[in-house]
Amino acid sequence: MTRGRGIAHAARRRLLSIALLLVAAFAVHPTTLEAQRDVVRSGRGATDDSVLRGALRFDAGRFTVVAYPGDERLARSVLQAAGAADSFPGLPRPSAPVLIAIAPDADRFRAWAGPAAPAWGAAVAFPARQRVVMQGRRAGSDAGDPLVTLRHELAHLALYEALGDLPPRWFDEGYASVAAGEWGREEALAASIGLAVRGTPTLDELELLFYRGAGDAEMAYALAHRAVADLMTLDPQRGLTLFFRNWKATQSFEGAVRQSFGVTSLGFEQQWQRQTRRRYGALALLANLTLGFGVFAVVLGPFLWNRRRRDKRRLEALRVADAAQEAAQRASAIEAMLAAGVPSDVAASLAEDVVSVLPQGRGEPEGPVDVTRSSTPPRVDSPT
Repeated sequence: MTRGRGIAHAARRRLLSIALLLVAAFAVHPTTLEAQRDVVRSGRGATDDSVLRGALRFDAGRFTVVAYPGDERLARSVLQAAGAADSFPGLPRPSAPVLIAIAPDADRFRAWAGPAAPAWGAAVAFPARQRVVMQGRRAGSDAGDPLVTLRHELAHLALYEALGDLPPRWFDEGYASVAAGEWGREEALAASIGLAVRGTPTLDELELLFYRGAGDAEMAYALAHRAVADLMTLDPQRGLTLFFRNWKATQSFEGAVRQSFGVTSLGFEQQWQRQTRRRYGALALLANLTLGFGVFAVVLGPFLWNRRRRDKRRLEALRVADAAQEAAQRASAIEAMLAAGVPSDVAASLAEDVVSVLPQGRGEPEGPVDVTRSSTPPRVDSPT
């Protein structure tokens, strides 16, 4: 790519970032995902006094965990996990004090997280204030593993401490997901028919996916995870270490990618698109075809089964009708031969032959049958 194209590409990214900020600032009814982004970046939420009032406090190193009675065991587990894994891929070791608040119930979680936080969230990070608010023992089953959730939120804080607002949304979420080991997110890619049909979006389009609702957001998280993981593989020895150093020095994603990996951001984007579609495009198509066949079986299966039963009953009725018709034909033939003077035993035997030549189940024979003539026994002369 020429220098002019690279400058244009970087300018387009800056304009997109500005547009997203304007949308978040002036939207009257932001979606839950937009609201979550706003909460995370602005740091709005409950004050320290409202969080600490009446709570138990646990301290170790740079971490402080506050919780209410009933969540003491979770608080100790969170504190131990935070201190035991206090480093993040490619980043300098964080040093800022962190407050982790465990909400005793859903109402307190919403109050601490702020009015714009999504109701379905298991935790919310406030990087500017180095705070994490997470649900306690009353969290639903969909909240996931609290320690994995904690690791994800702490990664947001560590990335902000190192780079501030430089990372775009897709990188922020993708990095936190990779740091937390959330490899299960990629299951969404293996089940996406959109990925198989439309292909992998660009990084600019990926940024917009976070603001289109929960369905697209799930795909956005999975794609962001894959993008950051693929970026790390460009330098197997150092991972993202040099990249983060260059990003902070140049204040430019494009410049950091060029200096760290020897490719342009557009080159990396195209490589990530190809690899993602190659990995998951066929799986997504297969998964959706399997799902389609399953839906077909569930929806149309009962109709096909009922039709088969109906056809079976109809066939049985035809067999009964054929048997009745055959019996009627046999009786008619015997009656005709008896009227012609044929002995009854001979008439019964000949009736079987007559019935056998009639079309089964189709009414009378096609041509006339001379019952009298064909039924006459051979003449036997008595000896002289």
